[in-house]
Amino acid sequence: MPPLTAARHRVVVLGAGFGGLAAVTALRDVDADVTVVDKRNYHLFQPLLYQVATAGLSPADIAAPIRSILARQANARVVLAKIEGIDKVRRIVETDGGEIAYDTLVVATGARHAYFGNDQWERHAPGLKKIEDATAIRRRLLLAFERAETCGDAARRRALLTFVVIGGGPTGVEMAGAIAELARKALARDFRTIDPRDARIVLIEAGPRLLAAFPAALSGAARQALERLGVEVRTGQPVSACDAEGVAVGDERIATRCVVWAAGVAASPAARWLAAEKDRAGRVVVGADLTLPGHPEILVVGDTAAIRQAGGAPVPGIAPAAKQAGLFAAAVIAARLAGRPAPPAFVYRHAGDLATIGRGAAVAGFGRLQLRGATAWWLWGLAHVWFLIGFRNRLAVMTDWLWSYLTYQRGARLITGDIET
Repeated sequence: MPPLTAARHRVVVLGAGFGGLAAVTALRDVDADVTVVDKRNYHLFQPLLYQVATAGLSPADIAAPIRSILARQANARVVLAKIEGIDKVRRIVETDGGEIAYDTLVVATGARHAYFGNDQWERHAPGLKKIEDATAIRRRLLLAFERAETCGDAARRRALLTFVVIGGGPTGVEMAGAIAELARKALARDFRTIDPRDARIVLIEAGPRLLAAFPAALSGAARQALERLGVEVRTGQPVSACDAEGVAVGDERIATRCVVWAAGVAASPAARWLAAEKDRAGRVVVGADLTLPGHPEILVVGDTAAIRQAGGAPVPGIAPAAKQAGLFAAAVIAARLAGRPAPPAFVYRHAGDLATIGRGAAVAGFGRLQLRGATAWWLWGLAHVWFLIGFRNRLAVMTDWLWSYLTYQRGARLITGDIET
């Protein structure tokens, strides 16, 4: 796979998530050929995947084709390929479509689900990292109500109308609240045999409280808001078993046919590709300037990298942190090519914490300033719309949210794919 030119510096960026795309777009005025490689042809706004999973948004509302995003960036090209390895000696990225040579490499291949040694649970408790995950969960949710409507066995009907979310971080909290609103509001009058408002939603967190990264007061407010929606919150006990019939928490067995995993993530195989040191989550250990030790031509950003702040605390795996790291990597590359001293160390600037629970309910923390309720909810919505790429996506999401807010309806209640028997 030949480079764009034979003379200019070749920058290859692996992954078009928040970190990778931030690096590519920040290099638009640099005298270099920039190649972005991804196995999917779209950039995905992962923080809103749960709304696709609960029929609040359509997949196209939160995704945009990478080629469209970079269409006007003359020094960038897009390669659709699956990464198979990295040869650091030859400076080659090995893909299923051939080899891609680089002078500088930015690795931003993100993260996947982690089941803490229980990978067999994935079949029964899917995570939420890509569009296919979201539409599969949406199918499970909606099919559960459909099957309960025609089920004559009371015990099986109760299991069908029981939904379990594992993990009390922002994704788990938002997912549990969205399922509750789907059942209590959007589907409330759609069935004749069952009452969707009787659905049982259980949120399980192994730690002592929800939203562990948030201040304790906001964590408590989130729990209260969920409980007002009818969500059962279980903290302090991990799930000990998960199969097709349900989950076990402590000594209790919860019969359910729909489980969502939101409890942990693991990095992509980048550490294996690079033969590099990694942390417990599989993230590549990098230097203060985000370079791979011994290989200054390789920078690692986003969820792929184990980045420490000045005080030793890890940089969180959230979209703003990935974008900041991507921009920093681009600044390092631009400085090197211009013959200037490169920035010595990445400094993460935390803007705040946001999580929504449901309609008009959210929590937001900005240091000493802590918000909850409708004010935090509007702020959460504005922040997420702002981070969406493309005017069309922002307009579509705002329109769908406004319609849902006024009508309590969900416009993407489609059961797609094969319907299991």
